[in-house]
Amino acid sequence: MTGTPGFATDSGATPGGGVQPAAERRSPLQRLPALLRWESLLLLILALLVVEGARISKFFLTGSNFSNLVSAEMEVAIVALPMTLIIITGEIDLSVESMIGLSGAILGWLWSVGVPLQVGIPVVLVVGALGGLLNGLLVARVGVPSLVVTLGTLALFRGLANVVLGPNAISNFPAGFTAFGFNNIPGTPVPWTLIVFAVLGLAFWLVAHGTWIGRQVFAVGKNKDAARYAGIRVGRLKTALFVVSGLIAAFAGVILTSRFSSARSDNGTGLTLVVVTIVLLGGVDINGGKGTVPGVIIAVFTLSVLQNALRLAGVSSEYQAVAVGLLLIGSVTAPYLARQTRLLADRARRGRPPPAGSIAPGEVVG
Repeated sequence: MTGTPGFATDSGATPGGGVQPAAERRSPLQRLPALLRWESLLLLILALLVVEGARISKFFLTGSNFSNLVSAEMEVAIVALPMTLIIITGEIDLSVESMIGLSGAILGWLWSVGVPLQVGIPVVLVVGALGGLLNGLLVARVGVPSLVVTLGTLALFRGLANVVLGPNAISNFPAGFTAFGFNNIPGTPVPWTLIVFAVLGLAFWLVAHGTWIGRQVFAVGKNKDAARYAGIRVGRLKTALFVVSGLIAAFAGVILTSRFSSARSDNGTGLTLVVVTIVLLGGVDINGGKGTVPGVIIAVFTLSVLQNALRLAGVSSEYQAVAVGLLLIGSVTAPYLARQTRLLADRARRGRPPPAGSIAPGEVVG
C-alpha cells in the first residue's frame, strides 16, 4: 500500500478507537520535510526573484513587461510539457528545437507557394508527429538509446529545414495569424499564447497525475522491467510519448513563426537546453521515475522571471547563458544531494549506518 504526502502507511489508534493519521502524530520537526517540497522551494525562489526584479527596474511590474516576459517563453514552456513525461520514463528528446525549425520552414514554404494556413498548419503537425514516431520507433523498437537517436534527428530535422527553405525567410503572413503569436487578449496584458499553455498544462497535469497513463509513465521510469512484467506495453507507451513530443514541438514552431512574423530554417536554435533546464528545475529526476507537472509549470515562470530580471539589469546574453547553464547543473545536482541526505538521515535515525559503497551514483531513492 502506498502512502499519500504527509501520511504514513502505518496507523495509530486514537483515544476514541479510530485510526489517527501518522502526520498528526509527528512532531513539527518531523513534518518539516513535507513542507519543504521542491515545488514550495521553487515558489519561494520565484517570489524572491519578483521582489528583486521590482527593485532592479520600475518597469518590471508593468503590464507590458509581463506580456513580453510570458511571450518570450511560451514556446519552450509548451515543449517542456511532453518532455516532462519523456524524462520521467528515463528517456530524453533532444530533437525538439530542430522540429520547431522544420515545422516553421515547411509552413513558410507552403504559404509561399499558395497553400492556405488552414491546410499548412495541419500538414506541419502531421510532420511533427511523424518525426516523433521516427524517434519513438528507433528508441522503443530498435533499442537505440534516446540520447543517440534524438541527437541524430536533431541534425536531420535541421538539415531538412535548410533544404526546404535554405537561407530564405518568409514573412508575408496574414495579420490574423501573426496577431495570435504577438498580441494580447484585448484589454489585458495576457498573451493569447499563455491561454494555450494553460490549457495544455492542465491537460498534461491531469494525464500525468490523474490517469492510468500517468501511472504507467511513472512505473516505467521507476523500473522498466517490472513495468513490462506488470503488463505495461513499455514500447508502445514510449513511442506514443515521442509522437506527442514531435506534435507539440511542431505546434510550438507554428507559434514561434506567428510571434516572429517570419519563417526561417534556424528558428528554435538553442531551445533544447532551455527546455531541459526547465524540466529538471521543476524537480523531474534525470534518471526517471520522479517529477511533477506543477513543478515544471512553476519552473517555467521562475526561469522566465530570472531571464527578464537579468535583461532589465543590463546583463548581456552571454552571461545570461552562463546563468542558465549553472541553473541546469544545480537543478541536476540539488535533488540528487537531497535524496542522498535524506537516505543517510533515515538510516542514521534507524541506527543502521549505511555500509561503505552502498549508495551508488545516480541511485533513485524514494
